[in-house]
Amino acid sequence: MSTLTIDRHDLALLDALQRSGNATNAALGEVVHLSASQVSRRLQRLQDAGLIAGFAALLNPGALGLGVTAFAHVVLERQGGARVEAFEEGVAALPEVLECFSVSGNADYVLRIVAPDLAAFSQLMMKHVLCLPGIANIKTDIVLGTVKQTHVLPLAHISQPRRPGQRVSYSGS
Repeated sequence: MSTLTIDRHDLALLDALQRSGNATNAALGEVVHLSASQVSRRLQRLQDAGLIAGFAALLNPGALGLGVTAFAHVVLERQGGARVEAFEEGVAALPEVLECFSVSGNADYVLRIVAPDLAAFSQLMMKHVLCLPGIANIKTDIVLGTVKQTHVLPLAHISQPRRPGQRVSYSGS
């Protein structure tokens, strides 16, 4: 585990970057009151420390013809061993599965899946997902509407320095 010292400029930069990932360093600098070269150095340091995992464009699934989003709650026959690895590898190979979480509770995994329509979703489930090894049960929820969806992480739990030049330490892996 490494410790990174971050200040109010770093926190403001992380927040601004989440909201506008394609902003230039100069534009980010205007928001956080730093020069473009300072922004560049800070971004590199934050990337090297693992606080910035990567950069991507957020595409609109509906505009791209992916009108169905579903959450599949998967229960495996049993945990551990080669079947779990095979299930996880199989899920990773399906581009329609956007996220796969190992969870506690009534399911072992929750998958977020997109498809063009219900017929395509049904085909995906019947011909691919249900054929994955080790599955005992799947329950799916079809999204009817989106109330809130964001990629912006809350940063308020990282305490702000009290004085302008003061820095705080963040421990991460």
